[in-house]
Amino acid sequence: MNYEIVQLEEKKVAGLRIRTSNSDPDMSSSIGVAWQRFFSEGIYQSIPDKKNDKSIGLYTNYENGVSGAYDVMVCCEVEDVASLPENVQSEIITSGKYAKFIVCGHVQKAVAEFWMKLWAMDLDRKYCCDFEEYQGGSDMENAEIHIYISLK
Repeated sequence: MNYEIVQLEEKKVAGLRIRTSNSDPDMSSSIGVAWQRFFSEGIYQSIPDKKNDKSIGLYTNYENGVSGAYDVMVCCEVEDVASLPENVQSEIITSGKYAKFIVCGHVQKAVAEFWMKLWAMDLDRKYCCDFEEYQGGSDMENAEIHIYISLK
């Protein structure tokens, strides 16, 4: 899989948070439900001061790399986290070095295939903040997703 090394500035994000792990049999469905809630319950629309129209799937607070529990946030980048609705949480995507991948295709299939390939790669991962940045648009079959993996 091709990628480029990029240096990212800190990002503030706001959205829904769940805790899961790769060994949880309900991991995929739990993440799917969080995405569904984010849009169908008006949470995305309720978040003020969005920086853009992109949505983000953030993986952070890793317990033990790929083997332990981690937080998943369905969120968007915001200018400020001071005036968020009470059902919305915030997080900081830390600045630093990331491997940037560009994935295109059906949203769920392309992202699932990406993670399966990533786990087989020998990247010097930091297990800090990894995220999928959905580039907007409503075509779920032909989406463009930028995926950032934090590096040491």
